[in-house]
Amino acid sequence: MIADLVRKNRSCRRFYENHAIETEALMELVNLGRLSASAANLQPLCYILSSTPRHNERIFSCLKWAGYLKDWEGPKAGERPSAYIIILGDTTKARNIDCDHGIAAQSILLGAREAGLGGCMIASIDRERLRKLFEIPEHMKILLVIALGRPKEQVVVEEVGPEGDIRYWRDAQGIHHVPKRSLADIVIASY
Repeated sequence: MIADLVRKNRSCRRFYENHAIETEALMELVNLGRLSASAANLQPLCYILSSTPRHNERIFSCLKWAGYLKDWEGPKAGERPSAYIIILGDTTKARNIDCDHGIAAQSILLGAREAGLGGCMIASIDRERLRKLFEIPEHMKILLVIALGRPKEQVVVEEVGPEGDIRYWRDAQGIHHVPKRSLADIVIASY
């Protein structure tokens, strides 16, 4: 059921790094992105897939992991993703790529969750470094990186408290807490 997948699909930032993800599995996930909606059906998205330690390390070096966890540099060795999907926008196919990558990324992450994997959509990227490391042509806009792997962390969704703080946090046991606004707080009208 889609509601169950959405509930389980939390941003995961720690993985069992030694759990290999084959290229074929990444291709199946990208196919979900390919089949997703595209503004004006222009289909400007392209992808770079990585599942080798060498290329994964290069991608990892270009990412920032969790803005609210100020003292955390990202997953340590052994807890890093075992695969990445870099989402690019081909500006020769569409000048403005507003939402296609978000739609495709969510489809990819839901597919990953269904396959027992976890992932994290990352937009905090050293794009120039990534472009140089992978020789990405200038007409390809670097939109997102999706980190993938077998989840090694527990993520708990909870209601935003009375103080209204929406920042995610980790407790002493390493459980990742994600406050979400209530449905009553976000529906401003119902006719």
